[in-house]
Amino acid sequence: MEQKVLTTIKKYNLIEDGDKVIVGVSGGPDSISLLHILNKFCKNKILNFEIIACHINHQIREEANEDEEYVRKYCEENKIKFYSKRIDVIKYANNNKMGLEEAGRKLRYEFFDEIAQKENANKIAIAHNKNDKVETIIMNILRGSGISGLRGIESIRDGKYIRPIIECERKEIEQYAEENNLNPRIDKTNFENDCTRNKIRNIVLPYIKKEFNSNIIETINRLSEVAVETDEFIQKQVIESYNEMKLEENSQEIVLDLKKFNIKDILIRKRLLIYTISKVLGNAQNVEKINIEDIIKMCEKNIGNKYLKPNKNIKILVNKGKIYFLKCEGHN
Repeated sequence: MEQKVLTTIKKYNLIEDGDKVIVGVSGGPDSISLLHILNKFCKNKILNFEIIACHINHQIREEANEDEEYVRKYCEENKIKFYSKRIDVIKYANNNKMGLEEAGRKLRYEFFDEIAQKENANKIAIAHNKNDKVETIIMNILRGSGISGLRGIESIRDGKYIRPIIECERKEIEQYAEENNLNPRIDKTNFENDCTRNKIRNIVLPYIKKEFNSNIIETINRLSEVAVETDEFIQKQVIESYNEMKLEENSQEIVLDLKKFNIKDILIRKRLLIYTISKVLGNAQNVEKINIEDIIKMCEKNIGNKYLKPNKNIKILVNKGKIYFLKCEGHN
């Protein structure tokens, strides 16, 4: 498994010479195995980088303090710099009208970013594995996702968040933890079927394995690889098309050539709209499929001075052969 992790790191350039890496550690098999392997790479000078462990205590489960103590002790014994933080996630979720899982994730990443800034670290290692990726893809399919959703969890995001064990299956990670006497903490809530991910993990995937395809994890991973290649090819076409039809671009507005836009394939036009909205706002959140279709219809009809607002932060206007993407007042 160590060799597999090293291959993943080198294949995707996850860790480079002189990197300082924050490792998110819950104490479960995945994260403690990740910490153990990265620490081994550091100590044995297999790679030239530094690690710092971070643990967030969500204060949800009775065993939460024991989990924190377990990670602290492991770091002390292995001379790894360690940070931990206790947050009442239930209270935070209620106050912010969020689901527990979403709140926990948001707070974890905020804490990792905070420590990365404090320690001047440039990477954050998260212990997602191959099974997590497949579960995410199935969740995306159930939500009606497009090709992008079939990518699942990326090995690297924003050049900062890295997933060195993304090509390892859960069973081999658990076996590694056992062989290395890591005695990981087990989160019993993973076996409760009260959320979509757990239902997919504990009911859907075992059923598919038993009744249809015992190799389903590998099969869906191959599908993901094809989706990544396809998605990246389309994105390349979108960027080329954008550069070809862009008339103006500044922090408040982008103007595109309507005629050049209208002759593009429908798929490119849809992706172009999302790409341009993201350029203006920083993301295309809360822009629905129906919004994109309405904008395309407006562009095809080419009615002067007609505009649409796919969300409150942006106005899209067609006038005199041009498409204007205008940032609304109050959105920085």
